[in-house]
Amino acid sequence: MAYENIIFDVTDGVATITFNRPKALNAINGQLLDELASALDEIEADEQVRVLVLTGAGEKSFVAGADISELATFNTLQGKLFSRKGQLIFSRLQDLAIPVIAAVNGFALGGGSEIALASDFIYAAETATFGLPEITLGIIPGFGGTQRLARLIGINRAKEMIFTGAMVPAPEAEKIGLVNRVFPKDKLMEETYKTAKGIAKKGKVSLREAKKSVNNGMNVEIGIGFQIEADAFGICMASPDAKEGTGAFLEKRKAEFKGSLLG
Repeated sequence: MAYENIIFDVTDGVATITFNRPKALNAINGQLLDELASALDEIEADEQVRVLVLTGAGEKSFVAGADISELATFNTLQGKLFSRKGQLIFSRLQDLAIPVIAAVNGFALGGGSEIALASDFIYAAETATFGLPEITLGIIPGFGGTQRLARLIGINRAKEMIFTGAMVPAPEAEKIGLVNRVFPKDKLMEETYKTAKGIAKKGKVSLREAKKSVNNGMNVEIGIGFQIEADAFGICMASPDAKEGTGAFLEKRKAEFKGSLLG
Protein backbone atom coordinates (compact mmCIF):
# COMPACT_ATOMS: atom_id res chain seq x y z
CA MET A 1 0.00 0.00 0.00
CA ALA A 2 1.00 3.66 -0.31
CA TYR A 3 2.19 4.96 3.05
CA GLU A 4 1.56 8.51 4.25
CA ASN A 5 2.54 8.28 7.92
CA ILE A 6 5.50 5.92 7.76
CA ILE A 7 8.44 5.31 5.43
CA PHE A 8 9.04 1.63 4.71
CA ASP A 9 12.30 0.36 3.22
CA VAL A 10 14.11 -2.96 2.89
CA THR A 11 17.87 -3.06 2.17
CA ASP A 12 20.18 -6.07 2.46
CA GLY A 13 17.76 -8.04 4.60
CA VAL A 14 17.12 -5.16 7.03
CA ALA A 15 13.68 -3.52 6.99
CA THR A 16 13.29 0.01 8.33
CA ILE A 17 10.03 1.61 9.43
CA THR A 18 10.40 5.35 9.97
CA PHE A 19 7.48 7.04 11.71
CA ASN A 20 6.88 10.05 9.49
CA ARG A 21 4.60 12.72 10.92
CA PRO A 22 7.34 15.22 11.84
CA LYS A 23 4.97 18.20 12.10
CA ALA A 24 3.12 16.28 14.85
CA LEU A 25 6.39 14.89 16.32
CA ASN A 26 5.40 11.54 14.75
CA ALA A 27 2.42 11.17 17.08
CA ILE A 28 0.29 8.05 16.70
CA ASN A 29 -3.16 8.28 15.13
CA GLY A 30 -5.45 5.58 13.77
CA GLN A 31 -4.06 5.84 10.26
CA LEU A 32 -0.47 5.42 11.43
CA LEU A 33 -1.47 2.28 13.32
CA ASP A 34 -3.14 0.90 10.18
CA GLU A 35 -0.01 1.61 8.13
CA LEU A 36 2.23 -0.01 10.75
CA ALA A 37 0.03 -3.13 10.61
CA SER A 38 0.27 -3.22 6.81
CA ALA A 39 4.07 -2.88 6.94
CA LEU A 40 4.21 -5.80 9.38
CA ASP A 41 2.12 -7.80 6.86
CA GLU A 42 4.74 -7.06 4.20
CA ILE A 43 7.58 -8.08 6.49
CA GLU A 44 5.89 -11.35 7.47
CA ALA A 45 5.37 -12.17 3.78
CA ASP A 46 9.01 -11.51 2.83
CA GLU A 47 11.38 -14.24 3.99
CA GLN A 48 14.39 -12.18 2.92
CA VAL A 49 13.80 -9.70 5.75
CA ARG A 50 15.97 -10.76 8.69
CA VAL A 51 15.79 -7.73 11.03
CA LEU A 52 13.46 -4.75 11.55
CA VAL A 53 14.65 -1.30 12.66
CA LEU A 54 12.20 1.32 13.94
CA THR A 55 13.02 5.03 14.08
CA GLY A 56 11.45 8.47 13.74
CA ALA A 57 11.63 11.15 11.06
CA GLY A 58 13.04 14.56 11.87
CA GLU A 59 15.45 15.78 14.50
CA LYS A 60 13.21 15.90 17.57
CA SER A 61 11.10 12.80 17.95
CA PHE A 62 10.91 9.03 17.70
CA VAL A 63 7.18 8.99 18.51
CA ALA A 64 5.75 11.61 20.87
CA GLY A 65 2.76 9.61 22.06
CA ALA A 66 -0.77 9.48 20.73
CA ASP A 67 -2.27 12.31 18.70
CA ILE A 68 -4.06 14.24 21.45
CA SER A 69 -6.35 16.01 18.97
CA GLU A 70 -7.76 12.61 18.00
CA LEU A 71 -7.66 11.17 21.53
CA ALA A 72 -9.68 14.04 22.98
CA THR A 73 -12.70 13.11 20.83
CA PHE A 74 -13.06 9.54 22.14
CA ASN A 75 -15.87 8.26 24.33
CA THR A 76 -15.48 5.21 26.58
CA LEU A 77 -16.02 2.62 23.85
CA GLN A 78 -13.84 4.44 21.32
CA GLY A 79 -11.07 4.72 23.91
CA LYS A 80 -11.21 1.00 24.68
CA LEU A 81 -11.20 0.06 20.99
CA PHE A 82 -8.25 2.39 20.28
CA SER A 83 -6.34 0.89 23.20
CA ARG A 84 -7.01 -2.67 22.05
CA LYS A 85 -6.05 -1.80 18.48
CA GLY A 86 -2.70 -0.46 19.62
CA GLN A 87 -2.14 -3.38 21.99
CA LEU A 88 -2.80 -5.94 19.26
CA ILE A 89 -0.53 -4.24 16.71
CA PHE A 90 2.29 -3.73 19.21
CA SER A 91 1.92 -7.38 20.26
CA ARG A 92 2.35 -8.35 16.61
CA LEU A 93 5.57 -6.32 16.68
CA GLN A 94 6.75 -8.13 19.81
CA ASP A 95 5.83 -11.53 18.34
CA LEU A 96 7.38 -10.86 14.93
CA ALA A 97 9.56 -13.83 13.96
CA ILE A 98 12.57 -11.58 13.33
CA PRO A 99 14.50 -9.35 15.77
CA VAL A 100 13.22 -5.78 16.15
CA ILE A 101 15.50 -2.90 17.18
CA ALA A 102 14.09 0.46 18.25
CA ALA A 103 16.51 3.28 17.32
CA VAL A 104 15.13 6.07 19.48
CA ASN A 105 16.34 9.37 18.05
CA GLY A 106 14.35 11.82 20.21
CA PHE A 107 11.16 11.96 22.25
CA ALA A 108 9.71 8.50 22.98
CA LEU A 109 6.69 9.46 25.02
CA GLY A 110 3.51 7.51 25.75
CA GLY A 111 2.90 5.33 22.73
CA GLY A 112 6.46 6.01 21.58
CA SER A 113 7.88 4.36 24.70
CA GLU A 114 5.31 1.58 24.27
CA ILE A 115 6.49 0.89 20.71
CA ALA A 116 10.08 0.77 21.96
CA LEU A 117 9.07 -1.57 24.81
CA ALA A 118 7.51 -3.96 22.28
CA SER A 119 10.83 -4.14 20.41
CA ASP A 120 13.48 -6.71 21.27
CA PHE A 121 15.92 -4.06 22.44
CA ILE A 122 16.45 -0.33 22.36
CA TYR A 123 19.34 1.82 21.14
CA ALA A 124 18.99 5.53 21.92
CA ALA A 125 20.59 8.81 21.01
CA GLU A 126 22.10 10.54 24.05
CA THR A 127 19.53 13.32 23.51
CA ALA A 128 16.54 10.92 23.55
CA THR A 129 13.89 11.12 26.26
CA PHE A 130 11.54 8.38 27.47
CA GLY A 131 8.34 8.66 29.48
CA LEU A 132 4.76 7.56 30.02
CA PRO A 133 3.14 10.95 30.76
CA GLU A 134 -0.47 9.85 30.26
CA ILE A 135 -1.23 10.47 33.95
CA THR A 136 -0.81 14.21 33.33
CA LEU A 137 -3.73 13.99 30.87
CA GLY A 138 -5.96 12.15 33.32
CA ILE A 139 -5.50 8.79 31.57
CA ILE A 140 -3.07 5.86 31.71
CA PRO A 141 -0.83 4.11 29.16
CA GLY A 142 -3.10 2.11 26.87
CA PHE A 143 -0.82 0.32 24.40
CA GLY A 144 0.78 -2.15 26.82
CA GLY A 145 2.97 0.23 28.83
CA THR A 146 1.61 -0.74 32.26
CA GLN A 147 2.46 -4.38 31.50
CA ARG A 148 5.72 -4.32 29.54
CA LEU A 149 7.51 -1.62 31.52
CA ALA A 150 7.14 -3.43 34.86
CA ARG A 151 8.42 -6.65 33.31
CA LEU A 152 11.46 -4.85 31.92
CA ILE A 153 12.62 -2.54 34.72
CA GLY A 154 10.74 -3.88 37.77
CA ILE A 155 7.40 -3.00 39.28
CA ASN A 156 8.58 -0.21 41.64
CA ARG A 157 10.47 1.77 39.00
CA ALA A 158 7.61 1.25 36.54
CA LYS A 159 5.07 2.58 39.06
CA GLU A 160 7.24 5.62 39.71
CA MET A 161 7.44 6.45 35.99
CA ILE A 162 3.73 5.85 35.39
CA PHE A 163 2.42 7.58 38.54
CA THR A 164 4.59 10.69 38.11
CA GLY A 165 4.63 10.90 34.31
CA ALA A 166 8.30 11.83 34.66
CA MET A 167 10.59 12.20 31.66
CA VAL A 168 13.65 9.94 31.72
CA PRO A 169 16.72 11.03 29.71
CA ALA A 170 18.54 8.35 27.74
CA PRO A 171 21.58 8.00 30.08
CA GLU A 172 19.26 7.36 33.05
CA ALA A 173 17.12 5.01 30.93
CA GLU A 174 20.27 2.99 30.24
CA LYS A 175 21.11 2.81 33.96
CA ILE A 176 17.69 1.41 34.90
CA GLY A 177 17.72 -1.19 32.11
CA LEU A 178 15.16 0.43 29.84
CA VAL A 179 17.72 1.11 27.10
CA ASN A 180 20.48 -1.24 25.96
CA ARG A 181 22.97 1.30 24.65
CA VAL A 182 23.24 5.08 24.22
CA PHE A 183 25.14 6.73 21.37
CA PRO A 184 25.92 10.26 20.21
CA LYS A 185 22.99 11.38 18.09
CA ASP A 186 24.99 11.45 14.86
CA LYS A 187 26.15 7.86 15.46
CA LEU A 188 22.80 6.28 16.41
CA MET A 189 21.71 4.96 13.02
CA GLU A 190 25.24 3.90 12.04
CA GLU A 191 25.57 1.82 15.20
CA THR A 192 22.02 0.47 14.91
CA TYR A 193 22.56 -0.72 11.35
CA LYS A 194 25.94 -2.21 12.29
CA THR A 195 24.15 -4.41 14.82
CA ALA A 196 21.19 -5.09 12.52
CA LYS A 197 23.41 -6.17 9.61
CA GLY A 198 25.40 -8.44 11.92
CA ILE A 199 22.22 -10.11 13.13
CA ALA A 200 20.92 -10.40 9.55
CA LYS A 201 23.85 -12.68 8.72
CA LYS A 202 22.74 -15.25 11.29
CA GLY A 203 20.52 -18.25 10.52
CA LYS A 204 16.82 -17.50 10.00
CA VAL A 205 15.56 -20.47 11.97
CA SER A 206 17.90 -19.96 14.92
CA LEU A 207 16.99 -16.27 15.17
CA ARG A 208 13.30 -17.10 15.12
CA GLU A 209 13.61 -19.90 17.68
CA ALA A 210 15.84 -17.84 19.98
CA LYS A 211 13.28 -15.02 20.05
CA LYS A 212 10.38 -17.43 20.60
CA SER A 213 12.21 -19.21 23.42
CA VAL A 214 12.96 -16.02 25.33
CA ASN A 215 9.52 -14.47 24.80
CA ASN A 216 7.50 -17.62 25.49
CA GLY A 217 9.59 -18.58 28.51
CA MET A 218 9.35 -15.23 30.29
CA ASN A 219 6.12 -15.82 32.18
CA VAL A 220 6.05 -19.57 32.72
CA GLU A 221 7.56 -21.87 35.36
CA ILE A 222 11.23 -22.49 34.56
CA GLY A 223 10.72 -26.20 33.89
CA ILE A 224 8.22 -25.34 31.16
CA GLY A 225 10.72 -22.78 29.89
CA PHE A 226 13.35 -25.51 29.61
CA GLN A 227 10.95 -27.59 27.52
CA ILE A 228 10.25 -24.62 25.25
CA GLU A 229 14.01 -24.21 24.82
CA ALA A 230 14.56 -27.91 24.09
CA ASP A 231 11.81 -27.96 21.47
CA ALA A 232 13.31 -24.89 19.81
CA PHE A 233 16.79 -26.43 19.93
CA GLY A 234 15.48 -29.51 18.14
CA ILE A 235 13.87 -27.37 15.43
CA CYS A 236 17.18 -25.58 14.91
CA MET A 237 19.03 -28.89 14.53
CA ALA A 238 16.72 -29.85 11.67
CA SER A 239 17.53 -26.68 9.70
CA PRO A 240 20.11 -26.38 6.89
CA ASP A 241 21.72 -23.54 8.79
CA ALA A 242 22.63 -25.82 11.70
CA LYS A 243 24.44 -28.13 9.30
CA GLU A 244 26.17 -25.13 7.71
CA GLY A 245 27.14 -23.62 11.06
CA THR A 246 28.55 -26.79 12.59
CA GLY A 247 30.21 -27.77 9.31
CA ALA A 248 31.88 -24.39 8.95
CA PHE A 249 33.22 -24.61 12.51
CA LEU A 250 34.72 -28.05 11.92
CA GLU A 251 36.16 -26.95 8.58
CA LYS A 252 37.57 -23.74 10.08
CA ARG A 253 35.74 -21.42 7.69
CA LYS A 254 33.16 -18.67 8.00
CA ALA A 255 29.55 -19.90 7.94
CA GLU A 256 27.25 -18.65 5.20
CA PHE A 257 23.66 -19.04 6.36
CA LYS A 258 21.27 -19.39 3.44
CA GLY A 259 18.65 -21.68 4.89
CA SER A 260 14.93 -21.10 4.60
CA LEU A 261 12.29 -20.98 7.30
CA LEU A 262 10.65 -23.73 5.30
CA GLY A 263 13.64 -26.04 5.48
